[in-house]
Amino acid sequence: MHTFFPRTLSRSDIKSWIKAGDTPVTRTLKGLYFGTRNFSFPVLQPLHKGLYRTHLGLSGLSQWLTRAVYWTPLFQSRLTKPASGLLLYSGMPQVLGDLDITIGRDCRISGQSTFSGRASGSQKPVLTIGSNVGISWQTTINVGRQVSLGNNVRIAGRTVLSGYPGHPLNAEDRAAGLPDTPDQIGDIILEDDVWIGSGVFIGADVRIGARTIVAAGSVVTKDLPPDVFAGGVPARIIRKL
Repeated sequence: MHTFFPRTLSRSDIKSWIKAGDTPVTRTLKGLYFGTRNFSFPVLQPLHKGLYRTHLGLSGLSQWLTRAVYWTPLFQSRLTKPASGLLLYSGMPQVLGDLDITIGRDCRISGQSTFSGRASGSQKPVLTIGSNVGISWQTTINVGRQVSLGNNVRIAGRTVLSGYPGHPLNAEDRAAGLPDTPDQIGDIILEDDVWIGSGVFIGADVRIGARTIVAAGSVVTKDLPPDVFAGGVPARIIRKL
């Protein structure tokens, strides 16, 4: 006997039946779906503009309260000492491993950042952030021994500072779950007023001199002097500032 509906009524079966079917029922259902998919209530300018402003105000108030009462005090408790004027936004940075963190005055740090300390070393990793530093979204700072950011440093989104790789070079040791080796570990120093563009990778044993700018997408594997604009893979000096 012919039936309009498939024998099984799982969601995927019904969806496939409607999309592939060419019966009056499936054509009606498809018409209803496409007719209502993009439907929205007509815009009433005074009403919806007022609702939009109210939404922004309530959302901003909620974010401020969450930041001031919850995220910032929790993160401050993880620091070696409270950081005056600290502004967290979009949540609280993730901190992994045993790591000493010191932050100066008036810093702005995205809550989508990650700070990690090497767990297998005998020396406790130290992350030092100067004053008036900006660390943007999805930045990762992996501290092998020491990572130091000077005053007025700017780090754009999706940047990685990697003072340790997390795995050894030897494939058998890596498969066995052994940690990285001491020769793979190094400090990273960003002197005052350095500006790092989006998506930059900075490896271990790298010092970037004061006021230097690193272009977006660069890979920094060697020291850069002060007052230069650098970029590329690997990064090289493009011109003096």
